[in-house]
Amino acid sequence: MSAIHYLPILTTILSAAFATTLYKRWLLRRSPHLWWWAFGISTYGAGTAIESAITLFGNTVALTKTWYIAGALLGGYPLAQGSLFLSWPRPLARRLTAVTMTFVFVASILVVISPVNLAMLEPNRPSGAILAWRWIRLLTPFINVYAVFFLIGGAIRSAWRHYKERGHLYRAAGNALIALGAILPGIGGGFAKAGRVEVLYVGECLGLMLIWAGERVCAREPPAAV
Repeated sequence: MSAIHYLPILTTILSAAFATTLYKRWLLRRSPHLWWWAFGISTYGAGTAIESAITLFGNTVALTKTWYIAGALLGGYPLAQGSLFLSWPRPLARRLTAVTMTFVFVASILVVISPVNLAMLEPNRPSGAILAWRWIRLLTPFINVYAVFFLIGGAIRSAWRHYKERGHLYRAAGNALIALGAILPGIGGGFAKAGRVEVLYVGECLGLMLIWAGERVCAREPPAAV
């Protein structure tokens, strides 16, 4: 193993700190998007915590299946839900939540009950290749496309809107950081499916840093008028 295999430990610590700030803000404002974002960063951190445990203590079937649920199914989905509740009509957000949560729940159950191919279980790296029901892995693109549309697409849409308004250029920059940060773990996930999970570890860490930086920029108070 190289130093990159220990990178999820840093990502987990950052996720815990970021999620804590989001939960505190949700307790003050009770905004649905803050709850979803806090939950999303928590599941993000749960995935990297499992990666850390696998690196430090070794892999098991239970750890890899839990990692698959936390990463592949709950990686970007809750963050996309936060963007949905923030920027789209509330009735639409509720309907889409009911449909997508059902999909994620069923997919998670299928991962849990799937037989495994123990020959694909690596001692220090997680991989969805252990799932003997290989067709389960065909379900994740649906939720990933949903996350791309509402999380990345929503951030790009907001960045463009704020850029055109000119008065909120800092929010345009913040949303651009969020979009870029959300793209990196997706790129890493593609490499992970090809057996290069180390690229995922780097993408997760850098992506989280950019998302947190973007969220902090967007949360700033508007500059006072001169």
